[in-house]
Amino acid sequence: MKFWKKLTQQELQHRIDQALLENVDFSKDASLGYPASKLDEKVFYNDAPFLKDAPTLKTFVANPNHIGCHTFGTSEKAFKGTQDIEREVLNVLAVDVFKAAPKSFDGYIAPGGTEANIQALWVFRNYFYNEFNATNQDIVILASEDTHYSIPKGSNLLGIDLISIPVEFENRQIDKVALDGIVKQAKENGKKYFIAISNMATTMFGSVDDPQDYISVLEKYNLPFKLHIDGAYGGFVYPFSHKDTKINFSNPKISSITIDAHKMLQAPYGTGVFLCRKGLIENVLTKEAGYVEGMDLTLCGSRSGANAIAVYMILFTYGPYGWSEKISILLMRTDWFCNALDELGIKYFREEKMNIVTIHSEYIPTDIAEKFDLVPQQHNSANKWYKVVIMDHVEIDNLKQLIDALKEV
Repeated sequence: MKFWKKLTQQELQHRIDQALLENVDFSKDASLGYPASKLDEKVFYNDAPFLKDAPTLKTFVANPNHIGCHTFGTSEKAFKGTQDIEREVLNVLAVDVFKAAPKSFDGYIAPGGTEANIQALWVFRNYFYNEFNATNQDIVILASEDTHYSIPKGSNLLGIDLISIPVEFENRQIDKVALDGIVKQAKENGKKYFIAISNMATTMFGSVDDPQDYISVLEKYNLPFKLHIDGAYGGFVYPFSHKDTKINFSNPKISSITIDAHKMLQAPYGTGVFLCRKGLIENVLTKEAGYVEGMDLTLCGSRSGANAIAVYMILFTYGPYGWSEKISILLMRTDWFCNALDELGIKYFREEKMNIVTIHSEYIPTDIAEKFDLVPQQHNSANKWYKVVIMDHVEIDNLKQLIDALKEV
C-alpha cells in the first residue's frame, strides 16, 4: 500500500483541523466574491462543543465547496485544505485498491454512483466526438440486462442508444453468444464506437461480469471502444475478497471505474467516486465556467467537501487490514446463510465471495418478504427474485430469524 494506512482518532482529527485551517473561514475572513458561506448559524450551531471531536460534522458546518476536479489543473484556492484530503482519498482508491500507477488517473468524489456512471458515459461520448468526429448515431452503449438503471438514464440524457445484453437466468453471466450477435448486428446497422459497461456486483444480484467478454467481441470486430467498470456496489468488497482480480487499472483496456462510498463503506448518502485514466476527463471541460478556478469537469459542479472528509475518516480509521477483516466477517455471515438455505433446499444465486444472496421468489411467501423487508427484483406479480444484503447491521441472529420463518413454511 502506497497511500493507505491506519490512523488514530487523534491523528485523524489533527489532519482534518489542519485542512480546515487552510480553507477560507467564512466567520473570520472577508471573502466577498463567493456565493457561499458557512451553514446558517441560526439553524446550524457552529460552536456546539461536540463538534471539536466530530471532524466530519465540523466540516459539514464549515461548508467547503469542492467544485471542479482536483486531480486536474488548478482548483478554487479557498478550499485548498480539504481538496488535498480528497486527493488523498482518490490516491488510496485508484492506486492502492484499483492498481493505477500514481498520477495516472483523474477523478472526484461524486454525489453518488448514478452521477459517476453518467459521468463516464459523458466522458466517452465526448471522447468519440473529439477523436473521431463521431455523432450520437455512431455511438452505442452495451450493458447487461442486470445493469443499474443509471445507465439507461444516462443513455436517455446523452442521446445515445443502449443495447441490453441478456444474461443466463441462474448464474447471471452475460450470454456471450448473444453478445457476439448483438455487436455484429450493431456494426452492420452503422454503429462505429462502443461504450461497454461491465458490472463489479450488480445491485440486485451482486453478480460480477467478466470484462473480457466485451473486450474479446469488440476486438474481434475491430471496433473502437471504452470500457467502464460499475463497481458502485462491489468496489469496496470484490477487490478485498478476490485479491488476485484483474478487474482494475492493471488491465489496460479498463478506462474508468465507479464506486459508491454510501453503500458498503457506510458514508453519508450522496457519496460516490468516479475514477478514470489520464487524458479522458478533459473531454467534458465546461469552458463556459470561466469564473471557476480551473474550470469544471464534473456533471454536478458544486459539491460538498464534507463527503470527501467522511470517506477519509472511514478509510483511515480502518486501514487496509482492518477493512479486509470487516469484509471477511460479512462474508462469513453470508456463508452461514447460504449453508442454511442449502439445508432447506432453497434455490438462490450468490456470486462467489460476495455478500448479496438473491433467492427464487417461489420460496418466499409475501408476508415473510414484507416482515424482513426483502427487496424484490420487480414490484409486481412478475417478480422472480428477492434479495438479502448482508450489511454491517445484519448479524447471524437476524439471518437465523429469517431461516426459522422459512422453515415453518
